[in-house]
Amino acid sequence: MSWTDERVETLKKMWGEGQSASQIAKELGGVTRNAVIGKVHRLGLSNRVGGAPEPVKAKPADPAPKSEARPTAAKPARTEAKPAAQRPEHAPAAPVQASPGRKQIIPAGQPLPPQPSAGEISPEALASVREVEKKARRISLMELTERTCKWPIGDPATEDFWFCGLTTQQGKPYCEAHVGVAFQPMSSRRDRRR
Repeated sequence: MSWTDERVETLKKMWGEGQSASQIAKELGGVTRNAVIGKVHRLGLSNRVGGAPEPVKAKPADPAPKSEARPTAAKPARTEAKPAAQRPEHAPAAPVQASPGRKQIIPAGQPLPPQPSAGEISPEALASVREVEKKARRISLMELTERTCKWPIGDPATEDFWFCGLTTQQGKPYCEAHVGVAFQPMSSRRDRRR
């Protein structure tokens, strides 16, 4: 199916009248609803707000009483879309405002805000972890076993990266100090959210 000038004009006319993509596809024949939507977007006609068609303007010979006319203030203004040549290629992305109860979505390429980290853990627990890390065995990935603490320390991209290696707690992947950091009681996590 090719988009001839006649078919494009029919599409524009029907779209302007408020016809749905399915109705337009049925009228044109040999084209799917999705093809109509794609063509509408490529033509820059996709700025239709709401699904209701716009009222047809009354002819001057047929005056309509003004009391029956719908108020125009409730209708959103219609703007014409810019042709593809006038649209900016890479418009800067603004952060999307989050609704209450949801976290804000950060666009790709934007720096992430500070994440909750070990800073929320009690100073005593941090001091305990630092003391344990001084006594740690500093083992590599290949030296890990079921009985060694698998807590990673340092930046994996550097040579100064290692695992704790102390004896693990029963049924846990970490030593006692790192279990205290990794597995916090539900009540303390709940209190932190408030």
